[in-house]
Amino acid sequence: MHLRGVVLPEGEVRDLWVRDGLVSFEPVPGAETLCGSGWIVPGLVDAHCHVGIRYGGGHEDHAGAVAQAETERAAGALLLRDAGSPIDTRFVDDREDLPRIIRAGRHIARPKRYIRELGIELDDERDLPEIVAEQARLGDGWVKIVGDWIDRSVGDLRPLWSDAILKEAIAAAHANGARVTAHVFGEDALPGLIDAGIDCLEHGTGLTDETIEMMVEHGTALVPTLINIDTFPGIADSAGKFPVYAAHMRDLHRRVRGTVAAAHEAGVPIFAGTDAGGSIRHGRIADEIAALGAAGLSRHDALGAASWQAREWLGRPGIEDGAPADFVVYEEDPRSHPETLTTPYAVVLRGRVYGGHGPVTGHR
Repeated sequence: MHLRGVVLPEGEVRDLWVRDGLVSFEPVPGAETLCGSGWIVPGLVDAHCHVGIRYGGGHEDHAGAVAQAETERAAGALLLRDAGSPIDTRFVDDREDLPRIIRAGRHIARPKRYIRELGIELDDERDLPEIVAEQARLGDGWVKIVGDWIDRSVGDLRPLWSDAILKEAIAAAHANGARVTAHVFGEDALPGLIDAGIDCLEHGTGLTDETIEMMVEHGTALVPTLINIDTFPGIADSAGKFPVYAAHMRDLHRRVRGTVAAAHEAGVPIFAGTDAGGSIRHGRIADEIAALGAAGLSRHDALGAASWQAREWLGRPGIEDGAPADFVVYEEDPRSHPETLTTPYAVVLRGRVYGGHGPVTGHR
């Protein structure tokens, strides 16, 4: 296969070839030209999704998980960081036609302090380091803990873990070669998580100037899942028994884009994740890129947060000589024409083309 187009992020017009599923910068005799113009972007990344959680809640079966992965592929998301799944999706790895999944195992929570039946629930927080180490060995280099959730006895968000046990648990993950991320909505859990050496925060709606500064000092990344945060008003509306919690969720939603803008300006690494699975449908990475742009990232950086920057963060190559041929082709520049992200011209996964509308002719 041969392609010519503007290759991002460098923005250079160049020729690419594909041989045996790998990118080649050297000509391949007899290669069929897929496109003679366009924009070629490293395969998109959904850095927070859940393959295996059914839309609306519950566990997916194998066929449903495959359908979710196919939906992500159609959207150009060819690398998925699964931030907690109740089912084992390793069977997806046997399918060359499906995106690669980087798994964080199962959510780790406390009883009645997360969505029922999704996570591992610990009666005694002293078990956290052992369970984190176990999930680190079972996962793909990530572990996911629930940092805060509503505590119905107080009627608002509260941390699940003591600061001391978080330090032990995160050290246990690092000793087993895994990074740790945490679900966290509110403010109170953040200092303990960041100070304990957490590698990433999911959502992070409660960030303040002080905790943003802590993130910068520790090199902590943020995946804000903005399209999921847009569900907060609905969550608040359904929480009539807990008015303090409802007001808190509405306030977090009201200021989230300013929070993300402040984190980005301060230098916090930010990556795109949709939180697909459960309340968000799969295949919405374009919406999350648009939301990051609306929160203060440049269009180039918002796209990079869902492509080349996220790939580097997760240890996966972009468009490089000898790398897997995973990229998306667009007819127009997806930075200046963001609507084109919803209609990729062609999705190329491991050198095979999925979708598309026939060869693009002409040259740039």
